[in-house]
Amino acid sequence: MSDITPEVVEQHGLSPEEYDRVLAALGREPNLVELGIFSVMWSEHCSYKSSRLHLKKLPTEAPWVICGPGENAGVIDIGDGQAAIFKMESHNHPSYIEPYQGAATGVGGILRDVFTMGARPVANANALRFGRPNHPKMKHLVQGVVAGIGGYGNCVGVPTVAGETNFHPAYDGNILVNAMTVGVADADKIFYSAATGVGNPIVYVGSKTGRDGIHGATMASADFGEDAEEKRPTVQVGDPFTEKLLIEACLELMATDAIVAIQDMGAAGLTSSSVEMATNGKAGIRLDMGKVPCREEGMTPYEMMLSESQERMLMVLKPAKEEMAQAIFEKWELDFAVIGEVTDTRHMVLEFGGEVVCDIPLGPLAADAPEYDRPYLSMEEYLDWAGIAPMQQRPDSEDVGADLLKLLASPNLASKSWISQQYDSQVGADTLQTGGDAGVVRVHGTKKALAISTDCTPRYVHADPREGGKQAIAEAYRNLCAVGARPLAVTNCLNFANPQRPEIMAQFVHALDGMGQACRVLDFPIVSGNVSLYNESKATGGGSAILPTPAIGGVGIIDNYDSMMTMPFKSEGDAIYLIWPEEWATPDPQRSHLGKSLWLSVVHGRDEGRAPPVDLTLEKNAGKIVRELIADGLVNAVHDVSDGGLAVALAEMAMAGGIGAEVEGNPDYTDAQWWFGEDQGRYVVTVPDTQALNEALAKGTEDEDTARVGFRRIGTTGGTSLLGVSLEDMRKAHASFFADWMET
Repeated sequence: MSDITPEVVEQHGLSPEEYDRVLAALGREPNLVELGIFSVMWSEHCSYKSSRLHLKKLPTEAPWVICGPGENAGVIDIGDGQAAIFKMESHNHPSYIEPYQGAATGVGGILRDVFTMGARPVANANALRFGRPNHPKMKHLVQGVVAGIGGYGNCVGVPTVAGETNFHPAYDGNILVNAMTVGVADADKIFYSAATGVGNPIVYVGSKTGRDGIHGATMASADFGEDAEEKRPTVQVGDPFTEKLLIEACLELMATDAIVAIQDMGAAGLTSSSVEMATNGKAGIRLDMGKVPCREEGMTPYEMMLSESQERMLMVLKPAKEEMAQAIFEKWELDFAVIGEVTDTRHMVLEFGGEVVCDIPLGPLAADAPEYDRPYLSMEEYLDWAGIAPMQQRPDSEDVGADLLKLLASPNLASKSWISQQYDSQVGADTLQTGGDAGVVRVHGTKKALAISTDCTPRYVHADPREGGKQAIAEAYRNLCAVGARPLAVTNCLNFANPQRPEIMAQFVHALDGMGQACRVLDFPIVSGNVSLYNESKATGGGSAILPTPAIGGVGIIDNYDSMMTMPFKSEGDAIYLIWPEEWATPDPQRSHLGKSLWLSVVHGRDEGRAPPVDLTLEKNAGKIVRELIADGLVNAVHDVSDGGLAVALAEMAMAGGIGAEVEGNPDYTDAQWWFGEDQGRYVVTVPDTQALNEALAKGTEDEDTARVGFRRIGTTGGTSLLGVSLEDMRKAHASFFADWMET
């Protein structure tokens, strides 16, 4: 009787139709090792079988893009023979099951994606989504995730400089932990994963293989049921000190000419790394499983191939370089083993105990893996399904100051210093800014700096996936411009629920349409990313689907960090200007300034209205003007207007600078619209010399590109209050949420 029963196939996450494809690919029934390999390679996590069709539509090229999607990370030219290498990845399911290790190994995995290409990691960022603070598990999850991110990143010695943390009931049963790493390398010393050269040795380096993380990729490709706790063994266990040694050893070997190809062992471990290397090199691969360093006795080839033990790499070396490479890794006290060779068979062949235990053609495993065109709703059908309608009745603010305090104390706008204080943001001594619109790190030994921002507004994406997708890209663009950086490229982490539901697939497809449109207009290509589907839970107390969350990681360049801009008010008596669309000076009563706003939710308990529209041409033009004002030294503080609207943007600038402001409303708008509306494409700037600004603006009107961008003076910095609220009261409200929550 066969070991491969329909139940075994189902346990491996393969549908009956997919198993038929396995039989056709092999021309026979697989053994358990082969079935396990097909299972992980065809998992959603590894194959992108529901998303590949649509990912192809995204813009990925620009003159400064050296390497787009398809490798471990994206690579962009930052001048002077240098490149920035970066990517964002998800570790959602593991972090819900085991928050500390799930988050820690998420950081470890994304670090390896970057240094495997030859870069020294210089900055980490993250994007975190949690459920209701009063959910019985949520404090435990927040504490564990934050400790895991800090524990791993701090020990490795890479600063965490940017991030965002949101709360919403939709994440009660499925939190999101998205980690991003940025590294710097010489542009002529980028390492890729294509295995070439028949007979070249395949080398395993790093930690030994254990039984942790087996079926991690498959687990991450299904939604949660009641058995979430039982999946704890699928979560990997990380060791940041070993990772630090691995970084140094790899970079030392990369300084020689020994490496042909290199790949980190991430999701699906030894399986995915070896398959991807052989596939990218149009070669075959033969491994002797008896030579794989194992930390547990009696491990089977099935366990070795599917283990997701951390801090491991796979390399193809040039002939006769093994001894030299081994000396380097032994010096760093890391395992080193020659476990196979490159072949010309286009097959993956595994041997164990003198027997062939696996022989699979590589084509069906990778390039010819299943690709689905899942059904999805049109935008009109989706809006009808979601029940999204324009606001019928717009409330006004009865007390602007009181509403501002409520917003500042709410979980999504509260100070995140309780989180950021657990991250080492200064290690490496190149961090120039944290806590503003973007994190900024110096490119070591130069005057250049990299700006990094993570952004997404899931409530907008849920209300209108296309506009929400555009807004996620546009906000990342704004945040980079606000610190004086020229936006260069994007990485993403596309977190969605079950793609087999047409309404969820509609969120995915239309959000990507919006993202692609924004990237084209803003000249802001997507160079790397990750797709995380099936983010929903059937577990008791959980919601079902998460909000659609296409998290965006933006990277920009500041040519001379002396011109970097920051958010705080700098001195008393500066003029405060709102940069906004010229045509908005005449209000349109049909436009909903308050739809999907935090003010509507926090103050009135209402969740309705359409997402604010995004004018991409305006975004591009406003960003250009802001960067020029910064470069010309005409402004001394800049902040984009986003969650909470104008009042919150001003409050954040005032609290950061310790200086209040006298500001005026706009009689053409209600107080709620003016102070708390979340219209896009806006910045607040402070100006020490209004005459110089006016002269510059007079010249700028000749530029058709920027003619639609308007400037409205709204006040003057000074004093110790804003909108009738003292700075002291604002700070108390801002600090209250985490202080109260973590003490209870």
